[in-house]
Amino acid sequence: MTQLDARPAAAEPTVDDEDLIVAKKWHPWRWIVSVVVLVLVAQFVHGLATNPGWDWTTFAQYFTAASVMSALWLTIQLTFWGTLIGFAIGIGLAVARLSNNPVLQVISWFYIWAFRSIPLIVQLLFWFNIAYLYQTLTLGIPFGPAFFEFNVNNVISGSTAAIIGLALHQAAYSAEIVRAGIISVDQGQLEAAAALGIPKRREFFKIVLRQAMRGILPNAANEVISLFKGTSIVSVMAIAELFYQVQVIYGRNGRVVPLLMVATVWYIILTSVLSVVQFYVERHYAKGAVRTIPLTPIQKIRKRVAEITAPPRGGATR
Repeated sequence: MTQLDARPAAAEPTVDDEDLIVAKKWHPWRWIVSVVVLVLVAQFVHGLATNPGWDWTTFAQYFTAASVMSALWLTIQLTFWGTLIGFAIGIGLAVARLSNNPVLQVISWFYIWAFRSIPLIVQLLFWFNIAYLYQTLTLGIPFGPAFFEFNVNNVISGSTAAIIGLALHQAAYSAEIVRAGIISVDQGQLEAAAALGIPKRREFFKIVLRQAMRGILPNAANEVISLFKGTSIVSVMAIAELFYQVQVIYGRNGRVVPLLMVATVWYIILTSVLSVVQFYVERHYAKGAVRTIPLTPIQKIRKRVAEITAPPRGGATR
């Protein structure tokens, strides 16, 4: 028989998890793809800088020209009023579709169906030529005497017709965005609010709307950006918005590419501004839905710089 050693074994040295060094995993294909993409991007940038066809001198000449800036301001106005009126009507249509009134349900459904079925350019041309159908507008008792009468050509100008067409078209899509956001809210929230005796108005604004906004905002922002770019369609109505004004200029001097780049860069700039606004609004309404609020780009840069400049921690491996 062997005698067991009763002496206790030597205790192994303990190492804190913070002192462990994590071995990095290499991804060769990731680096290869990154290098290929960077080479392609460098070639594209080199072409932008060296190809004389871009004619950056003409681009710089007209980028901030008075006529271009005036057209850009008109584009912003069309986008603003089209969005404001469109979403106002869209909210009403969404509420009507969700109501218990069958008449409002049918009318709102028919409106959405009709305006989503007709191309935007057709709607714009229809409103631009509305005077062919109605020469005058009257206000008074329905099917009765009229108190006021207006000439349509004096009331509905080209810009007004464009705003009406854009707003009514936008309302159909806005209604579905708002309706989808509202019905995405868990019905248990409404039942709990009703059990607590919370008034319907407060229930909608404090509970339903706050949660629905998280589903509404991304799609709504996409619609605003789409409307902003879609204002170029009103050029068929000879309205001097950005794209129409660029067409007029290159029709005179023949510099098509640089003038198109003028419109392109302005569209990119304003779309980027709208995207930044969208990010901060979504970040605001994300409170309470996620444990950690997404970092802003500046906060991400500061965090990355802090990680790079932080002194390395030494440690042991096991």
